Amino acid sequence: MKKAFLALSALTLCMAAGAALAKDYKELRFGVDPSYAPFESKAADGSLVGFDIDLGNAICAELKVKCKWVESDFDGTIPGLKANKFDGVISSMTVTPAREKVIDFSSELFSGPTSLVFKKGAGLDATPESLKGKTVGYEQGTIQEAYAKAVLDKAGVKTQAYANQDQVYADLISGRLDASIQDMLQAELGFLKTPQGADYEVSKPVDSELLPSKTAIGIKKGNKELQTLLNKGIKALHDDGTYATIQKKHFGDLNLYSGK
Repeated sequence: MKKAFLALSALTLCMAAGAALAKDYKELRFGVDPSYAPFESKAADGSLVGFDIDLGNAICAELKVKCKWVESDFDGTIPGLKANKFDGVISSMTVTPAREKVIDFSSELFSGPTSLVFKKGAGLDATPESLKGKTVGYEQGTIQEAYAKAVLDKAGVKTQAYANQDQVYADLISGRLDASIQDMLQAELGFLKTPQGADYEVSKPVDSELLPSKTAIGIKKGNKELQTLLNKGIKALHDDGTYATIQKKHFGDLNLYSGK
């Protein structure tokens, strides 16, 4: 009887501790690099807008916590996460084996391929061979950086790193770059549809195992409680139709969710 009482007490304490831990999140701080429209960028009034921003705010609403967005250059998001500057990273962050060694991830937010952008009629394509002798820009800390260093550099392509995507496009427009490499949808909707991007085109998807497509919320290594909480929020967005509504707002009938 005593053993049963002790076991029950221990179970009650564990359940109470779990409940208390979940309630500890009155606010979720998300790190974001707002230079990646239509996923994350700044409106004219300085407010943060985009697919990722809407998803993050919706997740917070589902979990009944306050959302706080903390701006950072993309290559500072993982160090910032490890330094407790924010609780998670929602910034078009692709899930890769290298990143999984240092941080954890939520379930999928969306998926999308990588492509190159260059001037119409430039005679370039998605292969390293066509880019030999050319200069290609990329945003630091991205999967595109890993691809540029591992593949393009070795193929005789000159590559150039930038702190954010806005700087990449600025040098592409000025002629200091022959091409840029980034998420395909970001290029199509965040650059080609702007007046500055009218004279440019996007390549076919770049085929490489270094360029996976699934993105998720980056979480500090070992924070299983937050991972579970965020996964619960993401599932709720799919279950009640919120995800579909947000996706339609930004991409029409295009489906970015692979379900993997």
